[in-house]
Amino acid sequence: MGAYILRRLLLIIPTLIGIMIINFTLTQFVPGGPIEQIIAQMEGEGDVFETISGGGEDAGGGGGGGGDERYLGARGLPQDFLDSLELEMGFARLVCDTGFQGEPDLDAPECAKEEIPIMERFFIMMGNYMRLDFGESYFRSIGVFELVAEKLPVSITLGLWSTLIAYIVSIPLGIKKAVKDGSRFDTWTSGFIIVAYAIPGFLFAILLLVVFAGGSYFQWFPLRGLTSDNWEDLSLIGKVLDYFWHITLPVLASTIASFATLTLLTKNSFLDEIKKQYVVTARAKGVAENRVLYGHVFRNAMLIVIAGFPSLFLGVFFGGSVIIETLFSLDGLGRLGFEAALARDYPVIFGTLFVFGIVGLVVGILSDLMYVFVDPRIDFEGRET
Repeated sequence: MGAYILRRLLLIIPTLIGIMIINFTLTQFVPGGPIEQIIAQMEGEGDVFETISGGGEDAGGGGGGGGDERYLGARGLPQDFLDSLELEMGFARLVCDTGFQGEPDLDAPECAKEEIPIMERFFIMMGNYMRLDFGESYFRSIGVFELVAEKLPVSITLGLWSTLIAYIVSIPLGIKKAVKDGSRFDTWTSGFIIVAYAIPGFLFAILLLVVFAGGSYFQWFPLRGLTSDNWEDLSLIGKVLDYFWHITLPVLASTIASFATLTLLTKNSFLDEIKKQYVVTARAKGVAENRVLYGHVFRNAMLIVIAGFPSLFLGVFFGGSVIIETLFSLDGLGRLGFEAALARDYPVIFGTLFVFGIVGLVVGILSDLMYVFVDPRIDFEGRET
């Protein structure tokens, strides 16, 4: 198993590089780079897409080129200002004549601006990432690493609690549905969880806000944030209660779609095991029903359910974080990446993608380890030989 884990860990590097290559390439075809965003804001023309017609020669690259041919919205802005933006954002560099002394300066006649090729920019970025240097946000004046570290706990909180609650509710419900297969309870609960699965998470979140967060009916829960303004002044118990008070609605909105899949998976796993010969034999010997279910069936039936914990967490972490964080004004990683994409804040975009990629790949390895932990008979290493 050690060799298998080592191979999986080594595969993280080329997989991450592939993820970054694809996303870096895609950004080159998206109209409007960060410089165009700044120009649009300074010109007071709102959205950058109204400023640029056809995307321009440098669509999505965010750098290179100069003058009105590249930045069609730069009416009235001096060329020196545009050049300094390109240098500051790493799309260009200063090249000075041989023998020039002193700091490179845009105003120095011996120095000239030179665009950095796209491929070279990518290799520079990846080299910095290997040293855990994610650069600085274009618009927030803060390092990307510090920014991601600040937002990551919020997304992990949503993903972890949503996954735990889904398991706590779905496993007992799925077991009872398997025991009462075909009964009115089974039919009624199946209808309920299918309806819950059909409700979009963002729509359910809006419903919770309207009903329970002061929208039109009750004001039982806060409208936004993970903590209250006076959180620092609260006691330890008060802080815990305040924290759970704030995450109740976001977690419910993130969890609603997880119940159906997990409950039906648990039910079908139990039904499959209950029909096997060893269960029939145990019952024929007079073994108590609870002992049959929880002493024999549970371990085998829960293999696929428990081992799927990392995957379910990953689905909630990736899938629902952006919408839920936005609706509940939670300052998490999903919302950070979404806002960075709108602003074309490339260091933040690629930094969050890098973190998401690492989390996804590591969770995939943990998922395999969970299978081995639940059932030691599984041997991934032997299967590959």
